[in-house]
Amino acid sequence: MDISSIILIGLALFVMFFFVSMIKIVPQRQAYIVERFGKYKDTLLAGFHLIIPFVDRVAYRHTLKEQAIDVESQQCITQDNISVEVDGILYLQVMDAQRASYGIDNYRFASTQIAQTTMRSVIGKMQLDKTFEERDTINIAIVDAVDKASDPWGVKVTRYEVKNIMPPQSIKDAMEKQMRAEREKRAIIAESEGGKQAKINIAEGVRQEMIATSEGEMQKRINEAEGRGQEIERVATATAIGIQKIALAINEKGGKEAVNLRVAEQYIKEFGNMAHKSNTMIIPSNMADISSIIATSMSVIKETSDKTNKA
Repeated sequence: MDISSIILIGLALFVMFFFVSMIKIVPQRQAYIVERFGKYKDTLLAGFHLIIPFVDRVAYRHTLKEQAIDVESQQCITQDNISVEVDGILYLQVMDAQRASYGIDNYRFASTQIAQTTMRSVIGKMQLDKTFEERDTINIAIVDAVDKASDPWGVKVTRYEVKNIMPPQSIKDAMEKQMRAEREKRAIIAESEGGKQAKINIAEGVRQEMIATSEGEMQKRINEAEGRGQEIERVATATAIGIQKIALAINEKGGKEAVNLRVAEQYIKEFGNMAHKSNTMIIPSNMADISSIIATSMSVIKETSDKTNKA
């Protein structure tokens, strides 16, 4: 092979290398920063691009996807002077590849440092108990601080999440004792409330039972009184009707003779009963004169009959 052939082959390889160096294919969701003679020339986004070899070069490559950056754990002092170890995750995204390249040397490192300093500042203003309750407040404060600082770098901080807040073991033991005491307290309160409610329910049941019993007794007495009243009324009505019928019967033919016979029978019957009940009897002086007794009774009956007829 002569020297001219070698030169041709070398020239062909150089042209091929030059042509290949001109082609730049940028993947999706990435951005390339091109410099010409060390000065910013252009930002290449996803797709096919041509550059001039040896004149232009790709100085920086950035991903435009959202990035999750682990923020290492650090010691923070709370407002009540308790040392806690806190870590988290920072989410950010490159919005301007040019500013991310020239605005700061390493935006990832700078963002995590701001997140850590802001975290120490926020936790230093809180009591230990509040740090567990107000994680959202810590997250919002860190996002605001880092987002303001990273705006000149072309980086947008989307969110921050606290992963762990770990107090010393002695504080953990004290918190567990406090929680156990609080649970026991709530259990005692609940038990006492239950006993109180049970007594109230029993007392209410007794009260309602007494009311129901008294109302039942009252209704019973009312019913008995109404029954006695109706009984007396019916007896009086029956007696009045009987007296009226007796009076009518006396005025009829043979009525007076029947009444005389009836009075005599009752008179003799009652003295017979007295003889059975007692050995000693007081006999009226006119016992033998039954006719006078009958006459007296008939005069009473006659007067009653006359009054009834007049009425």
